[in-house]
Amino acid sequence: MKKIIKYMLVAFIGGSFLNSCETTELDLRTSPNDLAADQADPNLLLNSIQFAYAANMVAMNDIGSEVTRIDNMSGRDYFNNYPGVTLNGIWSRTYSSTGSGVGSGVSVGMLTNLQGLEDINANSDINYNFHVGISKAMYAHQLMLLADYLGSAAFSEAGNPVDFPAPNLDDGAAVYAGALALLDEAEALLSGDAPDLGADDFFYGGDAANWVKAINSIRLKAYATTGNTSAFNAVIAGNDFISDTADDFQFQFGSRELQPDTRHQDYASDYTPSGANIYYSNYMMETMLEKDDPRIRYYFYRQIDGTPGANDINGDPVDADEELLACSLVVPPQHYIDGGFTFCSVDNGYWGRSHGNDEGTPPDGFQRTAAGVYPAAGRFDDNGFGGVGLGLGGGGAGIEPIILASYVDFWRADMAASDAEKATFMQAAMEKSIDKVQGFGALDANADKSFEPTAADVTAYVSGIVADFTAATGDDKENIFAEQYWIALYGGGVEAFNYYRKTGYPTTLTPNWEPNPGAFPRSFLIPQNEVVTNPSLTQKTTLTEQVFWDTNPASPAFPIAN
Repeated sequence: MKKIIKYMLVAFIGGSFLNSCETTELDLRTSPNDLAADQADPNLLLNSIQFAYAANMVAMNDIGSEVTRIDNMSGRDYFNNYPGVTLNGIWSRTYSSTGSGVGSGVSVGMLTNLQGLEDINANSDINYNFHVGISKAMYAHQLMLLADYLGSAAFSEAGNPVDFPAPNLDDGAAVYAGALALLDEAEALLSGDAPDLGADDFFYGGDAANWVKAINSIRLKAYATTGNTSAFNAVIAGNDFISDTADDFQFQFGSRELQPDTRHQDYASDYTPSGANIYYSNYMMETMLEKDDPRIRYYFYRQIDGTPGANDINGDPVDADEELLACSLVVPPQHYIDGGFTFCSVDNGYWGRSHGNDEGTPPDGFQRTAAGVYPAAGRFDDNGFGGVGLGLGGGGAGIEPIILASYVDFWRADMAASDAEKATFMQAAMEKSIDKVQGFGALDANADKSFEPTAADVTAYVSGIVADFTAATGDDKENIFAEQYWIALYGGGVEAFNYYRKTGYPTTLTPNWEPNPGAFPRSFLIPQNEVVTNPSLTQKTTLTEQVFWDTNPASPAFPIAN
């Protein structure tokens, strides 16, 4: 259910956010893509690019989170769960200028509008370097992520329908090289503090210097993913990347419910008159519960104090309930028993679903755990168990994380030269993540903040994890690190999919409900819409094709926690 809702919302975001800027009046009668170059409004083209990019990040974050258990995945078989339509919207928003209009979310392709901006900039006396620069940065990031998710992408023949009406796809390494070159161009355009000319910059408010930090951080992402230590260290030496939470690269949502709905998509799904609609990951909730992670009350809002088949907040057993939680009466399958994994119910009222649970949807909208105050701006969990509803908590004015300072510290830890250095960066990452998350507590003005963890609680937690990491060896050490990376990535998640294929950690992930779910996706199918319309392409037949930087053993032997 969550997956269906998310894909519907992504399509909606791509179009409805074109109305969401309250400081810009958009003429919805005519698409900016349908105007001649000398008539198009550069600010509207830039808005379209930003909204398409934000919608793509929502979709890619969700997919990365689902396959790595940060979020719940509802299908038992990977191949059937991620068919050829999975990346249709992402592909269209990256390239296409076709569709039924502005509101379709598909008629606002980033590349088409970027080309329009470049043409305007080249033929105008006005300096639109800012518009073109940040658009190139976003397009470059999308190209990298398409290469990460598909193994290839349209680049050298993209956006040139006259010469290449049926563009071939470039291999992932070539796409990465092209994207890095685009980042160089973007940085050059933004040099000298390029003026924003009143454009609505939904990420950094027109601050070109912050965009340069984001560009350098996208470079860090590329070099960490591909293991290019020297290039990674060269960017670090330049000391101009996202290193402080104030510089975080994120999309800010609003709290308006209608015309258009500007709220975070998880809030819009969960805070309804009929209750919550998303199932959250049992693995993530249980991992944080067992570790007594100080972020758990911010991430998840419990509507009841006990889940059927588990213990409540007082340690008392809760009776199984066939109507509301059918699996609470089911004997776990052998592969769950053998691994000692929780099959259905998590203690303390954390009511979610395990990886691959494809049961139907019972009337549990006011029982299941809902989105918390981070990042969706829901309710802070103060043991009130008061349920969900319109306008509660932070009203949905949350964020879509893209690249946070804590993520960069985890990348620095991953690329560190020693375990001691890795521990230092992991500690910094955890501290930044927890501090950012706790800052969201203020969004829920009516919550009882006495349930917030104290500074001493946070210090004890971080120092305890670091001590465990330092003392551990082998897989145990790598699992501690990867689990903390997963927790910090909650709400984002696109890089979890990359890290998991790159390292195989954490190995502590719960298995799929299905004993034989098929090989873990090493890449996804080519978007079916492109395959149907492009005679140069042939659809893949499996999800086992490895991207260029994935040099690990072939599926199904890797990764082991499948």
